[in-house]
Amino acid sequence: MKKLLVSALALLVLVGCGAQGSKSSESIKVYTRDGSSGTREAFESIIGLESLTSNSAETTSNGDMAKQVSSSPAGIGYVSLTTDFEANELTPVSYEGVNPTVETVNNGTYKLARPFSFVTRAAGDFGSQDKEQLVAAFLDYLVNSTEGRQVVLAAGGIVDVGAGKPWSELKANHPIVDQDNSGITLKTGGSTSVDKTITAAVQSFIPMAGNFKFEPNHTGSGDGFKRTLGGEKDGANAIDIGFASRAFKSEETVASGLMSGEYAKDAVVVVVPVKNDAIKDLTAAQLVEIFSGNAKTWADIK
Repeated sequence: MKKLLVSALALLVLVGCGAQGSKSSESIKVYTRDGSSGTREAFESIIGLESLTSNSAETTSNGDMAKQVSSSPAGIGYVSLTTDFEANELTPVSYEGVNPTVETVNNGTYKLARPFSFVTRAAGDFGSQDKEQLVAAFLDYLVNSTEGRQVVLAAGGIVDVGAGKPWSELKANHPIVDQDNSGITLKTGGSTSVDKTITAAVQSFIPMAGNFKFEPNHTGSGDGFKRTLGGEKDGANAIDIGFASRAFKSEETVASGLMSGEYAKDAVVVVVPVKNDAIKDLTAAQLVEIFSGNAKTWADIK
């Protein structure tokens, strides 16, 4: 009986070691965003990735990335800090020993961070003066008001609420908000990463600004400029305000818009499925090894 018990224990140890070894030697599945994504551009430029592995799987949006990574046991990818990690069954990974939080982004210790940028159509190109004035009012609320910043912060954006001004003071510059604007539709697009913060901000502003209608259509940072000032500004997908989860490029001539700037910051967060409890923190060098394809398995990560 004693020999049987010893044998059984030995077998359990071997099985346990085998399971652990299997996990550490499991092939990594890399997920990336599409080429127009500001999240991808920010991630690759910050970690210094020069060549993405050809074995990566491309995802279409922030939400799609979260879904794909969570459903792949050996998956790894990156999402916006605005993502609901728990609901998506994802574990956020620390970067260079620092956890991704509002506090660490604001104090500059978390380095995988990027701006949330906006640009509008050119002056006189909104279809009506009322819509142009409403856009200007909303952006003043979004960027400068205490209330707008509070909404953005609650939705996951990173802002300094204390530096804002009460909307009651700013409102005096925008008499358009005191009329019935139910016949106006405000259209936004561009980065999918800003969708959560912008939707929250617009919805909070609607009853304060004449009950205008809202039509978001976010398809990627590369489209933020195209659909306001670029080649698609007069097409079927034209928008009033375009967003990018990165700084606009030099060739994206946002100076020709009525307004442009940044309304918040965000963090790019590396994520793995919650079942992967072995990956807690990664450096830039380790991420380059993973996303370039040089590290084929979790055991290859040094």
